[in-house]
Amino acid sequence: MIAPILRTLAAVALALPAAAFAQGWPNNQPVTVVMTFPAGSGIDIVGRLLQDAMQKSLGTNLVFEYRPGAAGNVASEYVARAKPDGHTILFGTAATHGVNAALYKKLPFDVEADFTPISTIVDVSNVLTINPGAVDVKSVRELIDLGRANPGKFNYASTGNGTGTHLAMAEFVAKTGLNITHIPYKGGPDAVASVVKGDVCCYMSQVQAMLPHYRAGKVRLLGVTTKERVSAIPEVPTIAEAGVPGFENYTWFGLFGPKGMDPVAVTRINAAVKAALETPAIRQRLVETGNTPRWENPEQFRATVKADRAKWAVVVKASGATID
Repeated sequence: MIAPILRTLAAVALALPAAAFAQGWPNNQPVTVVMTFPAGSGIDIVGRLLQDAMQKSLGTNLVFEYRPGAAGNVASEYVARAKPDGHTILFGTAATHGVNAALYKKLPFDVEADFTPISTIVDVSNVLTINPGAVDVKSVRELIDLGRANPGKFNYASTGNGTGTHLAMAEFVAKTGLNITHIPYKGGPDAVASVVKGDVCCYMSQVQAMLPHYRAGKVRLLGVTTKERVSAIPEVPTIAEAGVPGFENYTWFGLFGPKGMDPVAVTRINAAVKAALETPAIRQRLVETGNTPRWENPEQFRATVKADRAKWAVVVKASGATID
């Protein structure tokens, strides 16, 4: 009789530290947010808009750590192998958790099984951007006509092979029959700079990354990739209405933890995202910079990742793109 009681007491004693740890999270420790793309990229812009509000909700600091490379796989692998204590999370995208699973022949992690979905943050439209000095057209239709008349003459930028900006433009090229050369860059800032300087004629940029240059008159926006026009730039038509019927392509940003992440941390971070997105000033600023706020609970986000993985597998196969 005594032995079973002792075993029970021992089990309870072992569980107490873990329970205390969970209840005390974040235990006065900062949360490191590992960024899949460089400073100045779309995820960085969105992350900075939410940072202060989330820090107040969580009662601790969010420290952004940039680990760009391999279309987000460098950062993803780092977080997949991190301790699941809630102090290391990933700022991922539809590219890192949808596209890459189809694009790369082999990954050192599983985009579903090796991560804990926490919350979506925003949906993001791309926008077909041109440098008027490199290619002086004023509409999607004019770009298509000029490109068809000059096969192989023009090139376009992307944030890297297989990223959302690459596949969005690849889909546009395929649907319009253009012969235009792909120039991959290491991340958003380099790709943006290339089209602003005129090194390339065009770029399917995330809206928020291109807005300052558009408002300064350095680039021209021809069409957005979403089904509806973007509130921040209502004067810019959708690509579908501007000459490519049925065209629709967008991405999302969201937070992930390692597999088996502390459920208390998951719940609290998810709630902090929701609170930030419901803050009028933050929501307004996100919309002004070309984003559509979208909060999901962890299970809804898990379903989003699963569906996107299947969707992008079809798109990548159709594009013929693969990376070893």
